[in-house]
Amino acid sequence: MILSQQRKIWIHIPNSNGGNKVKDKGHYPVVYVLDGDDNFNTVVSITEHMEESGLCPPIIVVGIVPADRLSELTTATDKELPNVVGNGDKFMSFVENELIPYIDTNYPTTTYKTLIGHSLGGLTVINTLLHHPNWFNAYVSLDASLWYNHKKPVEEAKTILRTQNYQGKTLFMAMANRLEREMDTLSVQKDTNSFTDLIRSNLEFIKILNNNKKNQLRYSYKFYKDDDHPSVRLIGEYDALRFVFGFYKLKIYDSELRDPNFKIDSVLIAHYKKVSETMGYLVKPDETQVNNLGYEMLAKKQYNKAENLFKLNIANNPSSGNDYDSIGDFYLAINNKAKAIEAFKKALTLQAIPETKEKLEKLLNEGEK
Repeated sequence: MILSQQRKIWIHIPNSNGGNKVKDKGHYPVVYVLDGDDNFNTVVSITEHMEESGLCPPIIVVGIVPADRLSELTTATDKELPNVVGNGDKFMSFVENELIPYIDTNYPTTTYKTLIGHSLGGLTVINTLLHHPNWFNAYVSLDASLWYNHKKPVEEAKTILRTQNYQGKTLFMAMANRLEREMDTLSVQKDTNSFTDLIRSNLEFIKILNNNKKNQLRYSYKFYKDDDHPSVRLIGEYDALRFVFGFYKLKIYDSELRDPNFKIDSVLIAHYKKVSETMGYLVKPDETQVNNLGYEMLAKKQYNKAENLFKLNIANNPSSGNDYDSIGDFYLAINNKAKAIEAFKKALTLQAIPETKEKLEKLLNEGEK
């Protein structure tokens, strides 16, 4: 044991997985949350809301409850915290070498991982981005304490961000309003008051980011003028996860759905191919989304589109009885009863669906008359 102690970890499995860890129900990206006792519940609520809105895939959330927060989230020492000896490197070694393998072994995970931290947790996020960029795919820093240890992460960034390749990595930085009256984010950079150390160090880090775009890091940052250090967490977490998974949702316009030449199945396939490339593993079009679009096209009598969508679902989910039931409804709509019977029979071999059974029995009875 790297830390020589038992650690308390909070784990949320997506509601869409029934709240259990059965791996054959699906595999999910993981968000690791520092200061889990403060930030776990908000991140869980955000990920569930985003999933329900189609903005991200289902996500496992792991909250890491601190045992000795100041020591775990810092390295070296700082005059502001004279009695603290930073063991942040050892703590993150535990996360990488013990916690993540434990989660991957016991829960239905994928390889896509995000790290979220606030304040000193944000400092840890930035340190990890700089020194171990391959440990996570996405990094979320919320009002990070980059002033720590004479702004060491900021100084290190001047070299590392210039030389390190960050292709495929994402960073979001949130900054709370720590400005004095009559100040703005430009004038504060000339200030010397210790109260503004935090925002000045973050702004300096962002300036380094802007000067090193060739490193291919995908990043964004936001200043929250109406939020202070504690309150920026919730809105920052939401905006961060919206940015991190900004590639996920496919926007389809009504005009496209009405266009008979719009090949919606091809668009879905192309979109999820890009999603798969970004996440580093195969991501299939959402079964429910495709099914709903199929029925929408069926109602509009755009039969080619409906058929292609239902067939796409069957190809991606060959063991889904509901998908065969759906294409059975399509065959009924075009009056191909033989194909409908075949589809409903197949559906019932995969899943006991009372409505499917009723439709099949009705068709068979009609054939006997």
